[in-house]
Formats: sequence, C-alpha cells, structure tokens
Amino acid sequence: MSDLLEVTDENFDAEIVNSDVPAIVDFWAVWCGPCRMVSPIVEELADEYKGKIKVAQMDVDKNHATPGKFGIRNIPTLIFFKGGEVRHTIVGAQPKNHIEEELKKLLAD
Repeated sequence: MSDLLEVTDENFDAEIVNSDVPAIVDFWAVWCGPCRMVSPIVEELADEYKGKIKVAQMDVDKNHATPGKFGIRNIPTLIFFKGGEVRHTIVGAQPKNHIEEELKKLLAD
C-alpha cells in the first residue's frame, strides 16, 4: 500500500500549501504515457520518504483550478513545495535519481 495522497482542487491548500512538511505534487492524467512512467517512481518516493515528505498526485482532468493556478501546460509536472511555496518544478518524465536529487535539495533547504 502506497503512502501516495490523492489531492483535489478542494483539499489542495489544506494538504499541500498548509502542510507542516515539504510536499511533492505529481500533476498527471490517466491517458498520459509519460505520466504512467513517472507514477511508479512517485509511489516509491512516497514510501521511501514516509514521514519526511508528503507525496501527492492530482488528476488534471478532474481538477482544473489548481493546475491553472500553477500554470501547468504539460504533464507530468512535479512541483516541490516547502512552507506553502513552490521551490522547484520538473516538467516531463525524468529518471528516479533526478527526481530524488531535487527531493534531497528540498529537504536540506
């Protein structure tokens, strides 16, 4: 069972912006091939960093306000948050080591 959180327009601020711990949000869609490549990596990171970081996914087809607010134009897009602020963004499918490198910077910041 993954520790991956599903966020929506309704609970995004409560779960991510107001989070006491850093967070990563994977903006994705079911039909997106590269998203399906990134999703297992995001799930692994959710399990590996449980308690240190909040890892969430948002389906851009079901939620329009939040992706629009952050200017999401391409998916997958990973946005790294700390203290309610965007600290880094990765657009497109990236290998786990690249995503984890940014995650480690977020935790060290």
